[in-house]
Amino acid sequence: MRGVVQREALRGRMRNLRRLLRIGFFVLLGGSLLKGVETDAQDRGQTRSMVISKGGIVASESPLASQAGVRILESGGNAVDAAIAMNAMMGVVEPMMNGIGGDLFVIVYDAKANKLYGLNASGWAPKALTIDFLHKQGLRDMPQTGVHSITVPGVVDGWQKLADKFGRKKLKDDLAAAIRTAQDGFPVPEWVAAYWAAEVDLLRTDDAATSVYLPGDRAPKVAEVFKNPDLAASLGQIAERGRDAFYKGEISKKILDAEKRHNGTMSEKDLAEYSSEWVEPISTTYRDWTVFEMPPNGQGIGVLEMLNIMEKFPLGEKDSGFGSTKALHTMIEAKKLAYADVARYLADPRGQRIPVATLLSKTWAAERAKLIDPDKAACDTAAGEIAGGSDTTYLSVVDRDGNMVSLIQSNYAAFGSGIVPAGAGFVLHNRGGLFTLDPSSPNALAGHKRPRHTIIPGFAQNGDKRMAFGIMGGWNQAQAHAQFIANIADFKMNIQAAVEAPRFTKYTFTGCDVEMENRVSGKVRDELSAKGHQIKVLGTFSSRVGGGQVVLRDFAAGVNYGASDPRKDGQAAAELPF
Repeated sequence: MRGVVQREALRGRMRNLRRLLRIGFFVLLGGSLLKGVETDAQDRGQTRSMVISKGGIVASESPLASQAGVRILESGGNAVDAAIAMNAMMGVVEPMMNGIGGDLFVIVYDAKANKLYGLNASGWAPKALTIDFLHKQGLRDMPQTGVHSITVPGVVDGWQKLADKFGRKKLKDDLAAAIRTAQDGFPVPEWVAAYWAAEVDLLRTDDAATSVYLPGDRAPKVAEVFKNPDLAASLGQIAERGRDAFYKGEISKKILDAEKRHNGTMSEKDLAEYSSEWVEPISTTYRDWTVFEMPPNGQGIGVLEMLNIMEKFPLGEKDSGFGSTKALHTMIEAKKLAYADVARYLADPRGQRIPVATLLSKTWAAERAKLIDPDKAACDTAAGEIAGGSDTTYLSVVDRDGNMVSLIQSNYAAFGSGIVPAGAGFVLHNRGGLFTLDPSSPNALAGHKRPRHTIIPGFAQNGDKRMAFGIMGGWNQAQAHAQFIANIADFKMNIQAAVEAPRFTKYTFTGCDVEMENRVSGKVRDELSAKGHQIKVLGTFSSRVGGGQVVLRDFAAGVNYGASDPRKDGQAAAELPF
């Protein structure tokens, strides 16, 4: 017996020896290759790879929305068709963030014409919603929820204009997947369940909102199936009749009934006369990139001014690399200066002059940059804090022909105003909360005026490369766009690494407070604190700094790239070749 045990032990030792010899032989022949692959896989600074394809690529916050876009591309639709399909699906599966009761901004790149188009589908205030009217209601500040925070929703008119100008498919085809999903239901994902649970009290202030969004008088939990047949019916009407179903048909009647139920001011004419507008994107150069944003009433001008200020400093060079104290201090201070100007000047430009050219100029940026003290944080760079909301969806698409869409859409705050038109299946946004009741402000409330807006789609180009990108999150957005562009232009990251990289955010417009993810090193945070920054440390991938999506096309190579932020539930996905 003892001899058997010894023989088995010897055989075991021999097997181990042979295994070690094989490993050693492999390491001798190819160890450097193995080491390189292992190091790259373990040490890279991103959680997932880029999606790379010669076919079209979509990127959104939801796998269901991304799949809806992919199916449209695979069935012959273009980037605009896919974007509409994805946006409609997002309104189904993430209803607190966006939907047909909200606003829309889009940048479209037409590859054949080599031209950018901007669409401002933000709505105006009801004609009778005035400062005097609210003062008579006893209000001295703009309401942030409820009926008087509602402006005319612009998204459906935006869809119609996009489809009419660029689409290859009928609106009915683009909306089909969203209609089926709303009717049949979907399991609620993790982020969405958390957002939903946080808004139960708001939803309970409106009977129709409670009926639609709190089945069983509670928010749906993770993986519970949520159905919204009322929304399916509303989308079906839009699919059949287009924008008129929303602004002149049965849906408009339901909106006006909700307004009447809550003593609102919106009229039939406010809805019927609304129209979104084609506009020229504004731009600046940053290093070797040209960056495009939408003009006011959106905060995109803040991105461009912030980049112009940052350009005066050697980001990416010695002692000012990514995540360094110098780089972060510079960007935080540039944010304060740019946002100070946003707070003072940003408004609807119709009927008044907004100094866009001045704010975009390199001369202006050079003067503003002189105010940055490299050793001390500034705490009094401007006007007061503006109330913020952070509930938005962003998506981007590039098709096989190189057409690109950068689209952002929002209810403003989670579940917007909290008011649901009975039987319609969607919440009305609260974008009017961004007006001010100060009559001397360019952003003062007035009938048929659009409020200043936080949501901004981005676009950039460098030689043969074109990039559609966006990062959501209320007043976080402009500063997040600028950080993303710096990651690409200064710190030479690929688009996935750039959208994942740790970010800071500052929702306030005064003070030295700033928030940043805990992936910024403790040593750097200590050095920033010594300069006067008052830092609040966030989690590893925090929703406070927003979630982003990106697509990029290299026209010289004919290759597309996609990236999706792990701060959301979504994905970048490529169509299959055909």
